[in-house]
Amino acid sequence: MLTVVIKCMYECKIIGVRSLIRLDKFLSNSRVYSRREAVDLIKQGRVSVDGKRISSNDYKLDEKTAVICVDGKKLGYDKYHYYMMNKPAGVISATGDRGQKTVIDLLSDGEQHLGLFPVGRLDKDTTGLLILTNDGDFAHSIISPKKLIPKKYRAVVDGRIDDADIEAFENGIILADGMKCLPAVLEYDKADAFVCFITLYEGKYHQVKRMMASRGKHVRELSRLSIGNLKLDENLEPGEYKKLTSIEINTIVLQQY
Repeated sequence: MLTVVIKCMYECKIIGVRSLIRLDKFLSNSRVYSRREAVDLIKQGRVSVDGKRISSNDYKLDEKTAVICVDGKKLGYDKYHYYMMNKPAGVISATGDRGQKTVIDLLSDGEQHLGLFPVGRLDKDTTGLLILTNDGDFAHSIISPKKLIPKKYRAVVDGRIDDADIEAFENGIILADGMKCLPAVLEYDKADAFVCFITLYEGKYHQVKRMMASRGKHVRELSRLSIGNLKLDENLEPGEYKKLTSIEINTIVLQQY
């Protein structure tokens, strides 16, 4: 008996044990059906797995290899999801909060169950481009300072931007607590020196505001315009979002500086 157990453990280690998913969960995760609709479809005998009709909603399958059909039509399923949101002011970049509205609250009921989370964060009063995903490796590839993926912001500040500010940003701003930032790019229109554009290669807490504060300037408005080569879709109103295409995703992760 012990020999059999050891042999089984060895074979499992070599082959690898795939995680299984319930059929009703697979269907609801597809975003085509709600959980209730998925259960009803299975009970009605309209769902098959690898050509076999399944009537039990807790039937488990290997999502990587199984072929699932509804009414004879193959159903696709994306494990990872990627969205762009035009974050409005007044909501926080979090997955949940008892007292405040979050960016997840802006999603549809079906998308709220995909396990999405914001990649990095924007302050409550900061607007603009925010990426939502359930892919942890992808998120890390964006927010890791080692990747040097640029994030561009537009800011309206109290006080005119001048060449000394630009040079200070290029050399790496030293914050009030003594922390030094990576070199950053500061641009402004000489016709309106109160509006500027900042490109960062990292994401410290309240970084733009603290960098400007070190130069004696208060940020009145702040919005993120782009991450890598991915720009905020101008057609998205504040609070609106859309699913990213594979091309758009690649414009972020392939952007290296």
